[in-house]
Amino acid sequence: MADGSGRAVPGAGPPRCRSDSPGLLECRRCRYLRTGRACCQLLGALLAALILVCSSVSYGSAGGYTGVPGQGGIYYYAYGGAYSGFSGADGEKAQQLDRRFTELKVPVARAAMAVGGALTVFSCALILAGVARIPWRFPAWLLLECVLDAGVAVGLLVALYYFFHHLLGVYESSVCKERAQLYQSKGYRGFGCSMHGAEIAAGLLGCAAVVAFLLSAGLAVRAYRTVHKLKRKPEHMQQP
Repeated sequence: MADGSGRAVPGAGPPRCRSDSPGLLECRRCRYLRTGRACCQLLGALLAALILVCSSVSYGSAGGYTGVPGQGGIYYYAYGGAYSGFSGADGEKAQQLDRRFTELKVPVARAAMAVGGALTVFSCALILAGVARIPWRFPAWLLLECVLDAGVAVGLLVALYYFFHHLLGVYESSVCKERAQLYQSKGYRGFGCSMHGAEIAAGLLGCAAVVAFLLSAGLAVRAYRTVHKLKRKPEHMQQP
């Protein structure tokens, strides 16, 4: 916007969000979503949500033998046959092994779900801060954002190490091997001692999230420099 002399008016910028605006992302607040930093944060939120979903699948797949044939159970219908092989001592042993296997596996699944949920909330909070133009009003926020993103990336790498280390320990345990042999001896498949697709996907999504947060940290530093340059020029008093 310019005054009568043709000079730029300090503080002038794109119009605020309006329902009748031709381009929603062109307004002052919403155009933050077009920046590279916002794209990384949106990607981080999506990856974190997917980690939460995959972890919940891992959490829900820890069980096995669920009951006597007369009462029915998920594996009775999944495998198309009755628990003819599980009766008496075998049934009690299967239930005991399932319970012990669940006790080993559930803690890491719960921890992964907690990490996924926390990262989702964190990414959404950064997006809201950007839309509210907090980095423009307080440039030091960008340095804090850089430190937080880098810290989250490093912490996520450590979490991934313990995630796979604990899972491998569970699948290499004597409980898992004995459980797998019992189910295999009765003709049931799908109880092997190896990580399933949801757990592998959670790990790969975590690796991708590390890259997204590191990239977001670098973009935060660049945005900090850009904000300082623009604030030295009153004629460009608008968010980059």
